[in-house]
Amino acid sequence: MELGAHLPLADFGDGIPTGADLRTYAAEAVDLGFSILSANDHLVWKRPWLDGPAALAAILGAAGGATLATSIALPVVRHPVVLAKALASLAFLAEGPVIAGLGPGSSSADYHAVGVPFSERWARFDESVRLVRSLLHGEAVIDGGFYDGEGLSLSPLPEVPPQIWFGSWGSDARLRRMAAVADGWFASAYNTTPDRFADARSRLDAHLAAAGRDPTAFPDGLATMWLHVTDDPRDARGVLEDLLAPILARPPDELGRQLPIGSAEHCVQLLRRYAAAGAQRVLLWPLRDSVAQLQAFAEQVAPHIEGGNDPAARPQP
Repeated sequence: MELGAHLPLADFGDGIPTGADLRTYAAEAVDLGFSILSANDHLVWKRPWLDGPAALAAILGAAGGATLATSIALPVVRHPVVLAKALASLAFLAEGPVIAGLGPGSSSADYHAVGVPFSERWARFDESVRLVRSLLHGEAVIDGGFYDGEGLSLSPLPEVPPQIWFGSWGSDARLRRMAAVADGWFASAYNTTPDRFADARSRLDAHLAAAGRDPTAFPDGLATMWLHVTDDPRDARGVLEDLLAPILARPPDELGRQLPIGSAEHCVQLLRRYAAAGAQRVLLWPLRDSVAQLQAFAEQVAPHIEGGNDPAARPQP
């Protein structure tokens, strides 16, 4: 299981990180063996939130050859041409590869902020993905019902264009669509379980085979895997009950079963179950004291996960 780290974009009690804080975090993550650095995307949220693509640009000097990923970015909210330009520039400037994780997003507040009807998100998303891919690959753009890109091209383009992964909770319609056009899949860690992930991956593999694609060559990852390693049950309970449950509107006991929040042993066993379910990558998001949490995970958890502390054993994107 390849390990990645979300940038700590939101204020979960420690305040919003500065640019220097993000670069320190990124450098420490790379030193500890995390090979992917990622950023989620909201314009507005329940907590103060830094812009995801801007935060990824801010860590370019500290990321080295690590993979940079949007996990996910919202082409409908941002406009596909604007997002494609940001992704092309990020990939042009980055030392390592870039994964463009894309999705429609689940928050109507982001759509309201830019005046786009939330009810149109799926139709707009399907069209925007085609436009983003064409622009990133320097291909001719085909006009659709929502976006007019005729004659449009972006320059400069990176030598290696970003892969386009879909963010999906695992509906069959989305898995079928993903199998036809995407380069990989980001599942939502707080919206699944090891058993549900295994079922979704099995259905995705069937759709890939039906589309004439090799399922074994199609990568996946678990994004937004909130993390808090602690030996104090009261501390873990507080994180679940007082922090995450109100934000996510989920029962704390359910979140505790789905996420690595608690003892190192709990974290190891949960991630081993996800690995056994077929998850190839996990993007961890430390809650509070982010650098210390990455260190605790690297010392207490990663050595007990197959491939978790061995860069040579990790699958490539």
